[in-house]
Amino acid sequence: MNLALPAFTPALPELVVLTGALALILFGAIRGEQSVGMIDVAAILLLAAAALLIALMPGGRLETFGGSFVLDDFARFLKILALVGAAAALLMALDFWHKEHQRRYEYGILVLTASAGMMVMVSANDLIALYLGVELMSLSLYVVAAIDRDNLRSSEAGLKYFVLGALSSGMLLYGASLLYGFTGTVSFAGIAAAATAPSIGLVFGLVFLFAGLAFKVSAVPFHMWTPDVYEGAPTPVTALFAAAPKVAATALFVRVAIVAFPGILPQWQQIIIFIAIASMTLGAFAAIGQANIKRLMAYSSIGHIGYALVGLAAGTATGVAGVLVYMAIYLAMTLGAFACILAMRRKGKAVEEIVELAGLARTQPLVAFLLAALLFSLAGIPPLAGFFAKFYVFLAAIEAELFTLAVIGVLASVVGAYYYLRIVKIMYMDEPAEKFEPMAPTLGLVLGVTGLFVIFFFVYPAPLIAAAQVAAKSLF
Repeated sequence: MNLALPAFTPALPELVVLTGALALILFGAIRGEQSVGMIDVAAILLLAAAALLIALMPGGRLETFGGSFVLDDFARFLKILALVGAAAALLMALDFWHKEHQRRYEYGILVLTASAGMMVMVSANDLIALYLGVELMSLSLYVVAAIDRDNLRSSEAGLKYFVLGALSSGMLLYGASLLYGFTGTVSFAGIAAAATAPSIGLVFGLVFLFAGLAFKVSAVPFHMWTPDVYEGAPTPVTALFAAAPKVAATALFVRVAIVAFPGILPQWQQIIIFIAIASMTLGAFAAIGQANIKRLMAYSSIGHIGYALVGLAAGTATGVAGVLVYMAIYLAMTLGAFACILAMRRKGKAVEEIVELAGLARTQPLVAFLLAALLFSLAGIPPLAGFFAKFYVFLAAIEAELFTLAVIGVLASVVGAYYYLRIVKIMYMDEPAEKFEPMAPTLGLVLGVTGLFVIFFFVYPAPLIAAAQVAAKSLF
């Protein structure tokens, strides 16, 4: 079959990123460790170029590869979000690798291949494209988790992530095979046409598919890898894990549920409600006793995925728009928080204990103020951006008459506020610990942009909300 070049236009950003990654592999192999800085900067520029390409693409719905790959407003919104998250995480890593004397050119290339996988996930319109995207992202992230080869914790994190990730991939594939067997098609539109009434085989396939996706977003009960991997992986890698892959996996979760299974909404709605409640509750209570700030952020991310899934549980365009607004604000809050965590250094070494932040308000008042704003936002305190994120998903749940879910979400938010406020108390009320080293300019840039976004979001929220509503409508 003769495919003309314009047929590949919707997948052009992915092709640019992958071609760039291949070119950088050759460059790195020839120049060795001397190429690290150039490769990392080139990787950031490639991600920015891909985001710009997506923004400049023609509007409307574009398809390629026989309908397996779709570029609609939903995909545009979330691809740009994932690329921004990956680029910011890469930017924050530059100073860390330099100070830790672990400059490896493979890191930037692996982030590029993982980003290409994320983009394929967001645009996947059938079960095969879904699996290709998930595996391209996951295989890159397994290696990234264990990239600090000389560190036992990093190697252990990579191994745990790989073993549990392989298990989740098996479950996802088994679910996909059941769905293909019972519907006779792999395309989401075909599954939607065949799945007009629930059957035991169909529901079993759905459960296994959702189990695999729940692992990728680290939702309960498939969250077990998250705290250990977040703590064990190098901090820039943890920042990457907490940001971009979460956005891509949530996008895939939403597209599969809304596009492939609109006819059996009551069946999958029950699964999402259970996952959301379990994630919000565990995220709220399990983080209370944490002493390591990266483990605390792991439980925090589990809780936030629970809140985002509240919007999906509604099964409406309003609910999906709520999920998109939530993920955009979550991305900003998480990147800002990790910029502060990466800046926690004394005597040339990174520190990760929460008590090390004691008295930060007196030693570095501006950093303490911005971190406090980000933590208040994560807790959902008005008028910061995090409050609006929760407001939109809870509003969608109430409109869908899921009152119990909304009430449990609000109560979990109240419990979760405790551990965020405890960090603020340590920063502002405890006796100052030794001053941290000056913050790197790249970290200051990320912290400044995300902090200002979170603080001033309420002044002009319209562009983000309008874009999310347009993106959500493209699925219905």
